[in-house]
Amino acid sequence: MNGLIELFQYNFFLNAVAAALLAGISCGIAGTYIVSRRKVFISGGITHASFGGIGLAYFLGLPPLLGAAFFAVFAAFGIQFLSHKAEIREDSSIAIWWSLGMALGIIFIYMTPGYVPNLMSYLFGSILTVSAPELWLMLALTIVLAGFFILFFRPILYISFDENFARTTGIPVNLFNYLLLALVALTIVLNIRVVGIILILSLLTIPQATANLFTRSFKKMIFMSTAIAFLGAFSGLMFSYFADIPSGAAIIFTLVIVFGIVKLLKTFCKWQKTRKN
Repeated sequence: MNGLIELFQYNFFLNAVAAALLAGISCGIAGTYIVSRRKVFISGGITHASFGGIGLAYFLGLPPLLGAAFFAVFAAFGIQFLSHKAEIREDSSIAIWWSLGMALGIIFIYMTPGYVPNLMSYLFGSILTVSAPELWLMLALTIVLAGFFILFFRPILYISFDENFARTTGIPVNLFNYLLLALVALTIVLNIRVVGIILILSLLTIPQATANLFTRSFKKMIFMSTAIAFLGAFSGLMFSYFADIPSGAAIIFTLVIVFGIVKLLKTFCKWQKTRKN
């Protein structure tokens, strides 16, 4: 217990806890939208496309997250454009941008002169190394994301469940689609350091899948997903520290275990109820 209390005396650990909280809020909001819209694999394409931006940033000597943000937003718009305007199947569009981003990332990193950077923290996450400037960026994104969903909750709700109905009510669906994809892309990029490119998709979907076991309400799912994502991230952080294992993998493993336990309990309770009847 004393060891746990002592951890809160270190700035790097406080930064990690703050990152877990902000990641829980942003991924809880953005993840509920992409799960409701069934756009999970679009997010996967955006995530892996951002690797091209990381490689480009290293090649040009720029901050990696800046390059990742540019590539992620560009890929999000590209997927949306190709699948709706160029009449290319959405899964094919995702595969094109997914592959392009990864390929460009490898090429740019190979072309970067001198020491080849260690990209493990971007691929698999390293929440304990999140810096204060990165926390401020995460906080700014969380405020913008929450504000956008509060101001435009009803249009977002309509678009999430029935895009055609939303169009009939006069909602500018195309504009909202691009804005929401841009926010999802930025959410992905700014949470890469928490669980990494490989695992960020899980942080956007597993808390929502767990929340969905209790509610079908869009609003309730946002709040429940946020709470589950934060608790999973914090528990995973503790688990990784005491077990001395990578934090990103520990966070996702914890979330999967929580989902499994909740699902088993729900199934058992349902079985018990059926048995009594």
